[in-house]
Amino acid sequence: MDIIEILKEDYQRFPVNQTYSIYAPEVYFKDPLNKFRGVKRYKEMINFIQTWFLNPKMDLYNIQRLENTIKTEWTLSWNTPLPWKPRISIPGWSELGLNSDGLIVSHIDYWNCSHLDVVKQHFFS
Repeated sequence: MDIIEILKEDYQRFPVNQTYSIYAPEVYFKDPLNKFRGVKRYKEMINFIQTWFLNPKMDLYNIQRLENTIKTEWTLSWNTPLPWKPRISIPGWSELGLNSDGLIVSHIDYWNCSHLDVVKQHFFS
């Protein structure tokens, strides 16, 4: 199956049953809060989201491949497990770098909002 189709399916069922075999073993991951290497750490991060966030959802708006780079545009949302369960939403995009075997060697996420915007959503949504 084409990596674009695999990614589309992964986004639809995020964070459940992700296809980790499309990532190189020492994949580099970075987002505004984390930076690490390795599929094991990536799985742990996804598991954290699945375990601690309520109703996590990843809406994919655009995905395109240009040679060895895939760009995705998305919104990640969830309810925080606070008594009032605010719905948090982070719009952003990812740039995925591919190696010669077609595996993802880098996954860098960017947010279209600030850390402060995310914190404010917990109290003023």
